[in-house]
Amino acid sequence: MDILEGRTSAEIARNLEIAIRQGQIEAGEQLPPVREVADRLGVNRNTVTSAYSRLRDAGLIIGAGRQGSRVALIPSESVSHPLDVRDLASGNVDPQFLPRLDAYLGHLAHAPGGYEMADDEERLVSFGRSRFVADGLPATEIAVISGSIDAIERALRARLSPESAVAVEDPGYVSVLHLLRAMEFPIIALQMDEDGVRPDSLSDAVKKGACAVVLTPRAQNPSGRRMTADRAAELGQVLDVNPGVLLLEDDHAGEVSGALPVSSAPSDPEKRPWMTIRSVSKFLGPDLRLALAAGDSVTIARVRDQQALGPRWVSHILQRLAYEMWSAPETTALMRAAARSYEARRRSLIEQLASNGIEAFGSSGLHVWVPVEREGDVVQAMLSRGWSIQAGEVFRIKSKPAVRIGVANLVESECPAVASALADSLKRSRRLYT
Repeated sequence: MDILEGRTSAEIARNLEIAIRQGQIEAGEQLPPVREVADRLGVNRNTVTSAYSRLRDAGLIIGAGRQGSRVALIPSESVSHPLDVRDLASGNVDPQFLPRLDAYLGHLAHAPGGYEMADDEERLVSFGRSRFVADGLPATEIAVISGSIDAIERALRARLSPESAVAVEDPGYVSVLHLLRAMEFPIIALQMDEDGVRPDSLSDAVKKGACAVVLTPRAQNPSGRRMTADRAAELGQVLDVNPGVLLLEDDHAGEVSGALPVSSAPSDPEKRPWMTIRSVSKFLGPDLRLALAAGDSVTIARVRDQQALGPRWVSHILQRLAYEMWSAPETTALMRAAARSYEARRRSLIEQLASNGIEAFGSSGLHVWVPVEREGDVVQAMLSRGWSIQAGEVFRIKSKPAVRIGVANLVESECPAVASALADSLKRSRRLYT
């Protein structure tokens, strides 16, 4: 590697970052071992270890120890697929279940406003509050934010001190993992079972110093798990006896998740810090970049303060558009149809996989999670058979290997073919190592 230059950890990390971002080192490519780099550059091994740590904290590389370090897929990169390959790797929604924007743009006419328009659109706030309250959440305070990740970032900045540890699901949402690494918050992995995060794992995380926890009550990405009401209550009890820990719930799929809403938020909204976030991306469209957040008064106030330092407010044009679309009866029908269709696709795929002797998970949302032994081999084998799926490594911290299969681009009649291709791919992977 000619791009290996530098005498300090900062110089080595900077040169490698430039090479990664310019595509000189591709996603998945193995970096040289620490010892080899140190010998080549004539520096101490600790210097190279520190450089790799910088890249890992920035989310640019993954892996460690005997397995070595490899270049991660940069979140902002778009991934292209050959024309003859079906994309089941991306996290997109099925566009047929999104309302058409042109049907609602005519409702947006209003007099131009100025900088005094910082308050959120009252109709959207009231509508969102009614949805939260109907689901049992104490939504006294509401904020409109530019999407789920924006809300999580602002809440963490507002409530945590630098280098505070954050507990997250393992496997977990890759954008949350990248965010925490970029913000340099130490990550504590939470173990899960079929009902969601295990209460004992959350208790252990708090004992290890977790100051915040990010949970996905339904449509967990990538595993497709949904949390039961009993499990949500158990996790809430853990937080009740640790009232200093911030709870962030990313309810990103909402009403198209195919699961009932549950929450670990307190019944008394001021009992402890919390925020439940609901994005409109999965049912109105990802390009709206808008989410509603309910929480305790201090957290919501601090999030608004953070917002005021940057964009100041979410565009009122977007807020009005979101209200008109979300409140329309036609959209309600689309959301119900989407939830039914995603559920049918998940169930069909899991059943077909089971008939091929393959265990898979996915009780809600847009994805099915399939444990495998060697992710890379399986992904490549599936690609050669015309199917693009996602290796699980980017989602995992300590959990076992798996692949993620998206159902948004999957036609139900294709499920037998996908299951058969995966069964063949798994057999091929096993033969390579026997």
